[in-house]
Amino acid sequence: MQIIKPILFSALLLSAAAHAHVTLEQPEAPAGSPYKAVLRIGHGCEGSATTRVSVILPPGFRGAKPVPKPGWTLALRREKLATPYESHGRSVTEELAEVSWTASSEASYLQDDWYDEFALRGSLPATPGTLWFKVKQTCVKGEWDWSEVPASGSSSKGLKAPAVRLELRPTAP
Repeated sequence: MQIIKPILFSALLLSAAAHAHVTLEQPEAPAGSPYKAVLRIGHGCEGSATTRVSVILPPGFRGAKPVPKPGWTLALRREKLATPYESHGRSVTEELAEVSWTASSEASYLQDDWYDEFALRGSLPATPGTLWFKVKQTCVKGEWDWSEVPASGSSSKGLKAPAVRLELRPTAP
């Protein structure tokens, strides 16, 4: 029986790793608050090193600013807003829509056996609910497109490559 337990434990760990996905360090936050999205990358693409991580920001995530990473180049894509808003006394007419970190050299690749975090900060919408960060993970061989969202509700159960979910809870009175 002593031998079976370690084997069973190892099998469970391998099974969990095979189904791992991109996650948030803090998967829940108060609506209307500042938020630092720390996206955790726990594996590559079926044994292949990660060379690029791209994040499509959810609507309503305002004033986003990415954290640069040594050895990685940042690329930003902005979009015009349908409805401008005021921030610090000025009208904001466009917003950051996508952030990409690309490894500058092979020495900076995120190997399949390694773990790393990619972060950005912004302000959350005032209304409680669910936000989805769609992440594309590009590797030396292959890619993961973590962009599936449920047709209804906020459960990602049953999705092969779920987008990263952030639950916005009501602000305490």
